[in-house]
Amino acid sequence: MPKFELFDLVKWLHLVSIAVGGGAMVVALLLSGLEEERPDLQGLAATLWKKVVAWSFRIAVVLGLTLWFMKFRQGLNYFVFPYFHWKLTFVVLLLAVSEMTPKMLAKFKRGAALLAIFAFLLTTFVTVNSNAFAKRPAPAPSVSLQ
Repeated sequence: MPKFELFDLVKWLHLVSIAVGGGAMVVALLLSGLEEERPDLQGLAATLWKKVVAWSFRIAVVLGLTLWFMKFRQGLNYFVFPYFHWKLTFVVLLLAVSEMTPKMLAKFKRGAALLAIFAFLLTTFVTVNSNAFAKRPAPAPSVSLQ
């Protein structure tokens, strides 16, 4: 029987909520383009964003903070890693833009939705490529043996 730990479960739920929110963002943006042509779809993109995307990201942030707190209790401080500062900046931007996007989509303005997708892409890029932000030691000087 496999052994599941609470940290693994919370991490998986965090990943699922991020994936649902990211996918629903694209769908809502596509629907916003159809709303102008079809009056029966008006308001659907804003509603989808408000009900699915915003709640997915809210849950992801709560689960992310829970993961951070669980690791902090074990003695790991993520603030020593340079990528974590970038990730937090983009997460706060993503959450702020995600909260104002439904009102903008209801007015047929897509700029906030595009900015949210951009912040989502930046956040996931920084997370996946966290090693690229690590400080590298300076190379040792080469010694000539002549």
